[in-house]
Amino acid sequence: MIKVVKFGGSSLASAHQFKKVGDIIKADKSRRFVIPSAPGKRNPKDEKVTDLLYETYDLAVEGGAYKKKFEKIKARYEEIIDGLSLNLNLDHEFAKIEEEFLNKAGREYAASRGEYLNGLIMSKYLGVEFVDPAEMIFFFEDGTFDAEATNIEVAARLEKVSRAVIPGFYGSDHSGKIRTFSRGGSDITGSIVARGIRADMYENWTDVSGFLVADPRIIPNPEPIESITYKELRELAYMGASVLHEDAIFPVRKEGIPINIRNTNKPDDKGTMIVESTCKSSRFTITGIAGKKGFCAINVDKAMMNSEVGFCAGVLNVFAQNGISIEHMPSGIDTMTVLVHQSEFEEHEQQIVSGIHRAVAPDTVEMESGLALIAIVGRGMKANRGTAGRIFSALAHARVNVKMIDQGSSELNIIVGVKENDFETTIKSIYDMFVKSVS
Repeated sequence: MIKVVKFGGSSLASAHQFKKVGDIIKADKSRRFVIPSAPGKRNPKDEKVTDLLYETYDLAVEGGAYKKKFEKIKARYEEIIDGLSLNLNLDHEFAKIEEEFLNKAGREYAASRGEYLNGLIMSKYLGVEFVDPAEMIFFFEDGTFDAEATNIEVAARLEKVSRAVIPGFYGSDHSGKIRTFSRGGSDITGSIVARGIRADMYENWTDVSGFLVADPRIIPNPEPIESITYKELRELAYMGASVLHEDAIFPVRKEGIPINIRNTNKPDDKGTMIVESTCKSSRFTITGIAGKKGFCAINVDKAMMNSEVGFCAGVLNVFAQNGISIEHMPSGIDTMTVLVHQSEFEEHEQQIVSGIHRAVAPDTVEMESGLALIAIVGRGMKANRGTAGRIFSALAHARVNVKMIDQGSSELNIIVGVKENDFETTIKSIYDMFVKSVS
């Protein structure tokens, strides 16, 4: 068996955490490819190294006093090296980084050095080969990821490598310029490496024991999710569940490689398995609940709308012309509702209203702001009748007025729209109905 193991910033924030990671890797010989993030916070008041790198670079480019922050970064790494009693000197690397900062190598280069330096330390600590992802993870010139060229190169580069440390978060474009994924992109690197070498498992180690059915800030001690499918995870991640970068799913999904979310600080916990499909039934009808605030609804009414060819397309085209993406679009015979992010919509609201009038001549266009969307997700909903009815019952009992309900054709999720001040009550009511009453 071959495992790719990724460790997040909190797992590598100090020498003490490094030692925990080393013990985890050494406990299983199949953990052969290690993806480290940059050092995270050691305590709530601490700073992430990536943030310090951004700040230092900006000061250096602007001709400001960057030295103090740069020394702070060096001290973080020296503290880790000393704590691990390693014979490793990074002075040459820091000199090169400083030179590149002054030569305006770019903010992506600056941010990538956090993972790069941590990778050098991890390689030395484990006594395994260091592989620079800039040599095999490629981006196009516009900064988008070149998946196929990367997969070919990763497979070729690592074919004869038995064990390696590969820093996360970055690669390079075809001109050699350093490029990065979005924040949290080390998750994606681990997935890319797992796909390239056709690993049997991708373990993603962080500071939580996998996914929880609901947000612990809303539900005290929510139940853990033992297994979740890629599709379920995508639905929950889109609605704000953020243990794993959602783009990390795609590379491993193509190869059917399972992801195991584990806790560095509780390595004996089984965590959450993320799989393509499973015969295992969930303990509950639902797998998870997640939601977001900050939406508004634009209700477009017109008598006999259903017989007017191209009506919906005309409305949606107005949003597209104003650069507004659509979240959901429930509709009836004489009405359609478009839900969008309120912060994006407000600047263009009057242009969009007048544009809709010109495009489709509706009877009325009305807006409602301050809405929240909650997704109830679960593969078990297909096999259980009356799920939507139970949701309505729970919310009616909690005196929550449902503004919208939308169920996908896959029967995998139901999305409920409520006023923002009913957000927490809605999640608690649904959790109590489907989880608390069963557990």
